[in-house]
Amino acid sequence: MIPGGPRNARQMQMMMRRLGMTTEDVPDVEEVVVRTKTREHVFRAPEVTIMTVQGVRTYQVVGTPEVRARSGSAAPASSAAAPAAPTPPSGPPEEDVRLVMDQANVSREEAVEALVQTNGAPAEAILKILTRGG
Repeated sequence: MIPGGPRNARQMQMMMRRLGMTTEDVPDVEEVVVRTKTREHVFRAPEVTIMTVQGVRTYQVVGTPEVRARSGSAAPASSAAAPAAPTPPSGPPEEDVRLVMDQANVSREEAVEALVQTNGAPAEAILKILTRGG
């Protein structure tokens, strides 16, 4: 696809700059979670790169995900290749409960209740707790 055959990294970077493309690494990424209606793809310590082309930013995540059923949703019948989820079958994932407890300084029961009210979204649960009247 590139005329003239393979190029070295410096030539490739110069060509990308001429085309208006830039890349940047995101340092110290601990975790990336991709949530669908029924599953979570959790990448622990992935390599993340942001590529900007004509003002559009694209994130590239490189790593091996842990695929698990999302709490509160039924897994599809064709999930034979997915590993078993380490979390209990009902309720939010334990790491989400712990995160809400730590960040909002609340009891386990309050953290679980907030996660249930926000459909399992830890950030929303923390915000809900921190912004409630009191």
